[in-house]
Amino acid sequence: MDWLMTVAVAVAAGVAAFFAGREAHRRGRANVASAAQDVLGDARVEAQKILARAEEEARALAVTYREREEAALDHRRVEAATLEERLSQREATLEQRASNLTQREEMLIDKERSLTEERSGLGILQEQARTHLERIAGFDSRAAKEELLRKVEDDARREAMVLVRDLEIKAREEADRRGRRILATAVQRLAAEVVSETTVSVVPLPSDEMKGRIIGRDGRNIRTFEAVTGVNLIVDDTPEAVSVSTFDPVRREVARLALERLVEDGRIHPASIEEAYEKAQAEVEQSVRDAGEWAMLEVGVTRMHPELVTLLGRLRYRTSYGQNVLNHLVETAHLAGMLAAELGLDESEAKRAAFLHDIGKAVTHEVGGSHALIGAEIARRFGEDASIVHAIEAHHNEVEPRTLTAVLVQAADAVSAARPGARREALESYVRRLEKLEEIAGSFPGVDRVFAMQAGREIRVVVDPGEIDDLGSTQLARQIARRLEEGLQYPGQIEVTVIREYRAKDYAR
Repeated sequence: MDWLMTVAVAVAAGVAAFFAGREAHRRGRANVASAAQDVLGDARVEAQKILARAEEEARALAVTYREREEAALDHRRVEAATLEERLSQREATLEQRASNLTQREEMLIDKERSLTEERSGLGILQEQARTHLERIAGFDSRAAKEELLRKVEDDARREAMVLVRDLEIKAREEADRRGRRILATAVQRLAAEVVSETTVSVVPLPSDEMKGRIIGRDGRNIRTFEAVTGVNLIVDDTPEAVSVSTFDPVRREVARLALERLVEDGRIHPASIEEAYEKAQAEVEQSVRDAGEWAMLEVGVTRMHPELVTLLGRLRYRTSYGQNVLNHLVETAHLAGMLAAELGLDESEAKRAAFLHDIGKAVTHEVGGSHALIGAEIARRFGEDASIVHAIEAHHNEVEPRTLTAVLVQAADAVSAARPGARREALESYVRRLEKLEEIAGSFPGVDRVFAMQAGREIRVVVDPGEIDDLGSTQLARQIARRLEEGLQYPGQIEVTVIREYRAKDYAR
């Protein structure tokens, strides 16, 4: 770097001399030549000195660089030697490990060979011992194994039956306790009327003289009345009253209203009968719509097809075992809503499904089939949800219930039908049902006596203790309950109690 600076100074001096020469040329051409020669001579001398100094410094730098390179090469040689020594040590270690592994492998092979020999010897000893035991026991090992497995299977089956029985008893007790609590809560909150409907309507008369007007000359008026209304008009010895009889409640109501109008007017002839019938029919149709709207308002159901509302109103004049069907629907809807609220389910869906579950009874006389399936088809046709349709078609088990809403509708329907005062039943059918209960329970083997109790809500079965044990009693109770579910139609539930008592007798002589 120093010699470069020297060269630069020399060049700068030369340039300065050049410009000084030009200046001297202006001052005088005479002394220019001599001054230039002097300056150039000095510049040459100075340049030679600078070049000599630069060469000396370059030689010194070359020597220093060569010394540094030789030192670096020496250091690398030392590192390479050290690495080679380490590699040699590792190679020796790996060779030692390989030798140790070979020795261990040979030892394992020897142990495996000895174990194989020992196992073959043990197998021979076991075979000899089994042969000896079979000779002592008198039967072979296969038969002993089958006998042992059979005994273990019998013990396991018995223990499983005991466990299942205990679990079923506990589950039934818990389910009964919770179910009774929920149903009791719902029933206690419900306030319903006790209604008894018949197939005959009685129309009071102001006097017995009105009976002659109703009959008319040669029975003309009564024949016209029965032909127009489609009912049977009974004029008997009952004082100041006639009866309107038919199995169609809507038609009976229309006839009753028409007859009341005729009696009130006093003019009874074929023309007035037709006029009174038309007015009564229009009034009943309006009452049908009003009844459907009242029921919806009572339950709190909205957004229903007008045709469904009309069908619901027609149920006002229909009964089932003496229970008004429309009142039954309202009652069932309230029960289903309360049960759903107790269980944390959708209350509105349960109410709607229970409110529509007997809608098929409004058209049962017009369309053949089960009212549950007919009602489901009607609800589906008028745009009800699939869950509502399923609950309707499953409430009498024509279809297996698949949702909790369907089960709730079944429970609410049973509670509404089974509560005291809800329905009336003929004595003959009541006795027939009790006889059927006892007949079904007595058809099982081992049953000694059967007693139907609590109006058919409970049957007690006494069994022969010699034929049926305790576990068999539990199984028999389950079988009788299943047979009752399949063979009988009944509201509510029937409790089956199997009684097994063993008595030992002897006589002292």
